[in-house]
Amino acid sequence: MNVVILMGRMTRDPELKYTSGGKAYTSFTLAVQKMKDDAEFIDCIAWEKTAETIAEYFRKGRKILVQGRLNVSSYEQNGEKRKSTKVVVSSFEFVESSGTSNNNGGYQQNQPYNGNGGNSGSKPVHNNTYENDDDTDDNEDFPF
Repeated sequence: MNVVILMGRMTRDPELKYTSGGKAYTSFTLAVQKMKDDAEFIDCIAWEKTAETIAEYFRKGRKILVQGRLNVSSYEQNGEKRKSTKVVVSSFEFVESSGTSNNNGGYQQNQPYNGNGGNSGSKPVHNNTYENDDDTDDNEDFPF
């Protein structure tokens, strides 16, 4: 089973982009706290409606909880074999209200986003378009 759940802060504003086939995506990095003054920086990618919503509502420093799967890809750069590991986000949750992103304490609100115009229920956003990698035959749609 390949399931990843992370909570961290955006290291930069997510930027919505489109593949040559017109599919929306956004890449971002999460700073996930390990210890008091130590963090891991995890690269993430989200697709379609999930990407559009993340790009619209999240900014640098904002806390987010993401769920997805690890994707490890290999490539060559300057004759060297390299690997890239990213979390492919299938769902996410709003972890704090927009006024608390500066980490100065205060009110925290867990709100899953379900794409129904703010009437959030208990289910997070799911983007199952890329759940089965065997069905993806158009590699030019992937930005990595």
